[in-house]
Amino acid sequence: MKRFSFSFVIVLSLLCSCSPADDDINLFESSKIEETSINVEYSDIETEILNLVNKYRETNNLSTLKVLNIISKEADTHTSYMITKGEVSHANFNLRAQNLIKNAGAKFISENVAYGYSSAQAVVNGWINSLEHKKNIENPDFTHFGISTESDDNGRNYFTHIFIKK
Repeated sequence: MKRFSFSFVIVLSLLCSCSPADDDINLFESSKIEETSINVEYSDIETEILNLVNKYRETNNLSTLKVLNIISKEADTHTSYMITKGEVSHANFNLRAQNLIKNAGAKFISENVAYGYSSAQAVVNGWINSLEHKKNIENPDFTHFGISTESDDNGRNYFTHIFIKK
């Protein structure tokens, strides 16, 4: 997990190896940049992760988060990078954070990464059972999030989940 404040100071770094929402809740929100240039298709597992995290937040009396495609696009770039390297990391987090500050109006950014989980519930449970990753999920200041999940050639899943405060 890494955190990045608006003043470009990385506060904390930690490496993790580690039911749909109601129909009337609109998880997906577009920003101006997305309406013209960012298109993301979410897989079933990605949508389920987003729904599970929001359901967990609701259960803990926290506001739900809105999905921004630009965040998921940044997450996707990092997930592809991890697969190419064959390892889970937060490499280049500062570049993702700078991109989100510039293009999504983020004031605070954090991310959870994982690999090897075969289901949305398993990866969300892994994050919730990790104190530092749980802090990201439970952070009351976050307003938006994005997700990326990809499988390597051996079928091993890699995950990048980014949270921001706008």
